[in-house]
Amino acid sequence: MQTGLADFIRNTPEGDAADTLLRKCVHCGFCNATCPTYQLLGDELDGPRGRIYLMKQMLEGEVPADTVLPHLDRCLTCRNCESTCPSGVRYSELVDIGRAVAEQRAKRPLAQRAKRWLLREGLSRPAVFNTALALGRLAKPLLPAPLAAKVADARSAGAWPPVRHQRRMLVLAGCVQPALMPDVNAAAARVLDLLGISLVEIARAGCCGALRFHLNDQEGGRQDMRALIDAWWPAIERGDVEAIVMTASGCGSTVREYGHLLADDPLYAERAAKVAAMTRDLSEILAAERVQIEGLFAAGGTGRRPLAYHPPCSLQHGQQVRGHAEALLRAAGYDLKPVADSHLCCGSAGSYSLLQPALATTLRDNKLRSLQAEQPAGIASANVGCIAHLQTGTATPVRHWIEWLDQALNLGA
Repeated sequence: MQTGLADFIRNTPEGDAADTLLRKCVHCGFCNATCPTYQLLGDELDGPRGRIYLMKQMLEGEVPADTVLPHLDRCLTCRNCESTCPSGVRYSELVDIGRAVAEQRAKRPLAQRAKRWLLREGLSRPAVFNTALALGRLAKPLLPAPLAAKVADARSAGAWPPVRHQRRMLVLAGCVQPALMPDVNAAAARVLDLLGISLVEIARAGCCGALRFHLNDQEGGRQDMRALIDAWWPAIERGDVEAIVMTASGCGSTVREYGHLLADDPLYAERAAKVAAMTRDLSEILAAERVQIEGLFAAGGTGRRPLAYHPPCSLQHGQQVRGHAEALLRAAGYDLKPVADSHLCCGSAGSYSLLQPALATTLRDNKLRSLQAEQPAGIASANVGCIAHLQTGTATPVRHWIEWLDQALNLGA
């Protein structure tokens, strides 16, 4: 499409990038067919095509940012539209630019600003989140049912094998996962240990930057990215580790884009690109060790519990990684049930379920109907946010797929 950007953004790095992305869109509308919010609301402005046109008008100075911002807020950034787009439009990059401009030029109500600040500061700081979660668990019997459902019960991490193998990989602890689901990384460490790989957490490695960045504090998000690179860099520079393992696909989707997100930073661009290139989802790591993995289960039983698998959007659309976790679960003997509309979002989307609860709850309930249609004994996924969000709507246990794999091997006992 043709563009004519306004003076406030013309000939800037953001303007040049937006101009290129906008011109690539042919306005065909195929993206709307797989957009969760368009399917729910039926509003052209709450689908990718409509949002792209709104951003174009805002960047051309024709539409005020206050009109655009609510529609961008309702976007899950699930990136399903990117998987569908025949023109290869990088919608997520465009919406990052659009959100940054809208946030600067719009007048967001005080209550919204306060809530978003609390989420940025609370969720991205493990010490703050851990304290809040501990207090929430104490007060859980007194909380309203919808809020109490979001307060996860305490879980044990289980044993973490000692670092003893020549092959070593870094793993991100993350912000909320250590408190909500401490067994995920421990289970990954136990499985990889059987394959002769030691998994290593760096204690001072903090948030990947996704939370702040996607709450429109993009510079704060980049500061978190730089801090994480600094924490990892000594081990990378010494050649101590061969890869960076992600057990939360939402974090993995962000870290794999560090090269793009920090491309204009002269101090960090090269290191960011290196970190991005070394990053792999856990399912990719184990898929590369497939022969050994299948050997572990060769003597195992069959007919294990039936499971339903939910591939997070950040994995299947963000990272374009598909099929590995499912194949590993089947190799472990699980009976994976078919799930309708597995390409659609569950409504978690980072902090989205807290900022857009009505839409998120509807998406969750739709997803759970599909996941539970064949009455599985459990549900598997690959991202802490999806798992926590889905669990609020069902008594069926929802676990990370590596926990189900760990259980099949009886490693956590």
